Amino acid sequence: MKKLILYLLAFSLVPLLFFGCAKKKGKEIVLGYSTPALNNTFWIRVTNGIKEECAKRGVKVIVADAQDNPYKQLNDVDDLIQKKVDALLISPYESDPIVPAVQAANKAKIPVIIVDIGTSGGEYASLIISDNIKGGRLAGEYMVKALNGKGKVAHIQCQLGAVNAQKRGQGFEEALKGSNVKVAIKRPADSRRDKAMQVMEDILQRHPDLDGVFAQNDEMALGALQAIESAAKLGKIKVIGFDGNKDALEAIKAGKMLATVAQQPEEMGKMAVAIALKVLKGEKVEKNIYVPVKLVTKENVDEFLSKFK
Repeated sequence: MKKLILYLLAFSLVPLLFFGCAKKKGKEIVLGYSTPALNNTFWIRVTNGIKEECAKRGVKVIVADAQDNPYKQLNDVDDLIQKKVDALLISPYESDPIVPAVQAANKAKIPVIIVDIGTSGGEYASLIISDNIKGGRLAGEYMVKALNGKGKVAHIQCQLGAVNAQKRGQGFEEALKGSNVKVAIKRPADSRRDKAMQVMEDILQRHPDLDGVFAQNDEMALGALQAIESAAKLGKIKVIGFDGNKDALEAIKAGKMLATVAQQPEEMGKMAVAIALKVLKGEKVEKNIYVPVKLVTKENVDEFLSKFK
């Protein structure tokens, strides 16, 4: 909590610290951003935050879309290194495959800021990430409450190499302990809505008496919801997601989805730019920055939907 308060205070001063610092020794600062997939609402929002902050500060940014392919992401980062960007912002598709890219940036002496997911190797200046374990716990606690302490749930996972998403799952399952809500089945759907729909169709065949679903991101929660609706089980199976994307919020508003855990992707993108500029100035930065999350239900969904207007 102390670190979080210090971080919030520090970030509130960032515009004052960096206003007008878009030049490095007389030349324009260029940042490179490698995103795992711009077909995913969350990553679109992170990218928008990065672009907005760069525009505000007069910084150029080159965005590379890995299109859900960890090998393409390695090539994307290599291309950004060849373009001699001043700093690299990377949102890994998975934590292990990205390691050679981070190491290549280290060799080129280009500072790296990791935005979500995390990396299992290489050196980075700062990791900006949501408090995923807490978010998972919020989801688990709310599921237990909604099911009156008993029932069977499915746990739909992101790609298994996404460490941050697995922490959401860890938090969710920890919150179920001590209750009679049990995880009947766990299946990955690689963060994709279409794949989650197929996975959910199979889960419903195996567990027709299912009471709830926790998906590690909203895209998968919405895919699961499509399968549930097609099976005429809407309202009978409670679905909780993670991200706070517009489609999920609208599904909550309509009473189709129970809840989601909202992240702050635009703010994460803005923070990444601010931290990169700080690093380029030779200033110290926090190694790990945890961004707060919040449970969204029908009671408070309008507050979050208003941010999309």
